Amino acid sequence: MKLREDATWSLVVPTSMGVRITPVDRAPVHIADRYMMQATSAETNVATVVSYLGEPAKVLTAFVEGSPISLMIKADLRKRNLMYEGPDLPQGDAWGLRHQFNIADSGFGGRAPRVWNDRAGEVGRELHVDQFDLEKLFVEEGVKILHLSGLIAALSPSTSEFCVALAKKARENGTQVSMDLNYRATFWKGREEELSAAFHEIAQNCDILYGNEEDFQLCLGIEGPEAGGKSIDEKIGDFKEMIGRIKERYPNAHWIGTSLREVKSANAHEWGILLWHDDEFYLAPLRHIDVMDRIGGGDGSVGGVLYGILQGWDVEKCAQFGWATGALAATSLYDYGMAADEDQVWAMWKGNARVQR
Repeated sequence: MKLREDATWSLVVPTSMGVRITPVDRAPVHIADRYMMQATSAETNVATVVSYLGEPAKVLTAFVEGSPISLMIKADLRKRNLMYEGPDLPQGDAWGLRHQFNIADSGFGGRAPRVWNDRAGEVGRELHVDQFDLEKLFVEEGVKILHLSGLIAALSPSTSEFCVALAKKARENGTQVSMDLNYRATFWKGREEELSAAFHEIAQNCDILYGNEEDFQLCLGIEGPEAGGKSIDEKIGDFKEMIGRIKERYPNAHWIGTSLREVKSANAHEWGILLWHDDEFYLAPLRHIDVMDRIGGGDGSVGGVLYGILQGWDVEKCAQFGWATGALAATSLYDYGMAADEDQVWAMWKGNARVQR
């Protein structure tokens, strides 16, 4: 698998941007009266890892014309070194388009985090392939990696079509295609046949596939183990067995991975990663991490793996870096990790939390 050399962009992600509001001081949502607001999406969580470490990255999305929330999101993307492209669509009336709200607390101790999604009228559902110049993006400018997730791919019939078109155009022009499957039952309800076909078409064009056992079973129909009651070692063995079936179904996939997590409390997790690359496995076994906020840890892990692939690292180094960027995201109330440099990430991997002077 060779990355395109003559590329303006190291990473491009399509996404539907929204805002997350989180109670301060780890309060639960139902009694909180003060909140922090941030711009967020799963795909930009991934891209932020790459952009903060100096790789040029671009976001394909849609905004609400004249909206102060849109202005806040645009400013936030610029702050994260993320370029963006996409239409400003008229709101319509007061019941028209808007950016989604993700209302989520961080939990504490034995009280688990809770997430409430409010996505009615979401502007990102209106994303369409005709809104973007794919010839310019993939042929004239060039892209090393296109990263998709199951969230944007399943958001609406229009976004499904958009992601399929992006994956095909990317592959035709030497861009590596990555997908984090991210199955969500609420997105798939009543659309199983339609989305199965779209996800299969995307996966056929993928060089990098990421997800847990359930993701591969429900999104792509890969035969897997029955759920429930298994130790982490059994789960790891089951996933290793699945990789052979995934590769047989999708021969273009050269990287297949999954994050591993056991929750001890809202603030204490066991964190690991399993990554496969062209018949070579690497397991970063579960290790304790302290958690400020768990949301975005998996995205952070994917971002670290993609950064490693962009650097040309081997499977072991990519997995270690992905473990550490996922753990780094968990140290922040934001949904994404913002590494100062590679040294900070490697210090996370080595367990070196001593002060840096």
